[in-house]
Amino acid sequence: MIGLGLIGGSLLRAASAGGRTTWGATESAVDAETAVADGYEVGTDVAGALRKAAERDAIVVLAVPLTGLDEVLRLVAEQAPSCLLTDVTSVKAPVLASVRRLAPGARFVGGHPMAGGTSSGWAAGNPALFTGAAWVACVEPDTDLAAWAEVSTLAIELGAHVVPVAAAVHDEAVARISHLPHLLAAVLAATGAYGGPLAASLAAGSFTDGTRVAGSRPELVRAMTEGNREALLPVLDEALGRLGAARGSLASTGGLAATLNAGHEGARRIADLRGAARAAVQVSLAAPDARDGLCALGERGGRIVGIDGSTALGEVA
Repeated sequence: MIGLGLIGGSLLRAASAGGRTTWGATESAVDAETAVADGYEVGTDVAGALRKAAERDAIVVLAVPLTGLDEVLRLVAEQAPSCLLTDVTSVKAPVLASVRRLAPGARFVGGHPMAGGTSSGWAAGNPALFTGAAWVACVEPDTDLAAWAEVSTLAIELGAHVVPVAAAVHDEAVARISHLPHLLAAVLAATGAYGGPLAASLAAGSFTDGTRVAGSRPELVRAMTEGNREALLPVLDEALGRLGAARGSLASTGGLAATLNAGHEGARRIADLRGAARAAVQVSLAAPDARDGLCALGERGGRIVGIDGSTALGEVA
């Protein structure tokens, strides 16, 4: 494990609790010291941790911010050039491009557990963080499916279910349901705070719910939103168009029915899709069209819940 913040620290704890042999490295001496005091094999020598991974043919998980990824990938190329490599970064296409450029020999499977919180650092880690969570394991035309199965097995062991999609498809989806909400929360928090002490004294559930993620570390939010610029810009334009229509309607007729009804229907549809009954499916990883089958499953909202030899066991609504 390279990086021991909330996600990396939680993953190291969960994998260790599940019986895997684990070790890790972080540039944070404070996090390393705390992790060692908690009984984990951790240090600040990233290169040494990667050499050990190469020697033991271990899975290398990168849990560093997007802004620090290239530096670590150069070390991967030097110390563990053919390792099985995955990551937990919230943007996937830029990571894939960096891996292909800087560590092309690695057997890479892009990953993104859809779990987290507003706290950070080793102290914020929780081995149960991934229980019930969606965990994206990217599938590209050249993905090594044996490597993909290993990464997926790790995610499933940690309590998650796996969503197989291509990096670009992932980035467009998270622009809608993660990165845009971060921007809207920031705008809402700043607008509310401008109301001063009276606004603060009256702020209740709707404001708290809408601004929760504004409490995240700004540098982490910047890394994921700016890193997903290409996918986020058109989604932000779509949201601004909806806000503009609401503003125009309110100014001209005094009515907001169209905006509020569309929002209510959207929330209902998301809830229905998430709660829909699921049917079991299987995808043979040995089939010539296995990658297409996995991506089709993921894009339909399906998930992988087990790996049985060369067969991925899935569910789809």
